[in-house]
Amino acid sequence: MRAHIRRVVALAAAALAVAAAGCSSNASSGKSSDQPTIAFLMPCSTCADRFEQQDKPLFVQAVHAIEPKIKVIANNAEGSSATQISQTESALTNGADVIVVSPLDESTGAAIVDKATAAKVPVLSYDGLITGAKADYYVSFDNQKVGELQGSYLADHLPQGATVAFVNGDQTIAPGRQFKAGAHKALDPLIQSGKLKLGYEGDAKQFDPAKGQSLMEQALTKLGDKVDGVLAANDGLAGGVVNALTARHLAGKVLVTGQDASDAGLQRILLGQQSMTVYKAIKQEAETAAKIAVAAARGDPAKARSYTTTTVDNGAGQVPSVLLDPVVVDKGNMAATVLADGFTTKAKLCTGDVSDKCPV
Repeated sequence: MRAHIRRVVALAAAALAVAAAGCSSNASSGKSSDQPTIAFLMPCSTCADRFEQQDKPLFVQAVHAIEPKIKVIANNAEGSSATQISQTESALTNGADVIVVSPLDESTGAAIVDKATAAKVPVLSYDGLITGAKADYYVSFDNQKVGELQGSYLADHLPQGATVAFVNGDQTIAPGRQFKAGAHKALDPLIQSGKLKLGYEGDAKQFDPAKGQSLMEQALTKLGDKVDGVLAANDGLAGGVVNALTARHLAGKVLVTGQDASDAGLQRILLGQQSMTVYKAIKQEAETAAKIAVAAARGDPAKARSYTTTTVDNGAGQVPSVLLDPVVVDKGNMAATVLADGFTTKAKLCTGDVSDKCPV
């Protein structure tokens, strides 16, 4: 009888030990293994309206297509560094297993990584590369190539001796610097040889369209309205540039680049006010990020890394990355690119003044 009692007690103790170990494991991580949480933190709406209108819903949809039970905390800092850091802290407090973030600027991105690292939570740098601190993953497009495509478009469509102006994006974040570097890589040889003239250059904080308009107004004043092409870093800035040109009765007479294939940008192209944009398949970007984020949230870094295809040096180390290819869009290939891919629709584009200028 006593031997039987000892066996029962031993079995009970073993069961309690196993249960305690399981509780200890969950308590130490602070996570729930059956329902992970992912934080998706975007920087601002003025930078690009795509973050709220496309990236956010596409990312959430992609995550839930993989695992419907996963909770996604999606927030936008609306241009405030303090807000993006606070949103990170809140997400970590609420059990985020991975932080997916497009950093507002370099210092904000580094602060977010520091806080996530202290909580032993991995960080996926989304669209904009985190610099100054080691991110765990990076998903974006080849941002320098974006600038090269814009610069090459101007080089191919401007006559010899033409004057160009640069309205660059925010230089406090990696994408803005990369766009600018790519544009200069394409155009500097022509400027140095005298085939093109650099008439003006300015940088727009947070890619603010109003700042883009102000910079273009300064350029026109300086150049006496003598400008032939404008390297505008994205469609928001292109909109500001076109506003400035319109006020001087120059809209449609000056080549203007863009990026993001926004509906507004595409409409300006159809109206002849903007020359081109750079299309980035955001759905593919969001879906790729979702796969990596879900694997990381489930505590499977090996699987998360298996989705990456290259590494990028962010100044703090080599980051496992995916860099997708951007595509030039103008009037000639709009139907075969953004419309064929379902990125946008004729119903969205062909309204008002654009109604009789729809792509076939």
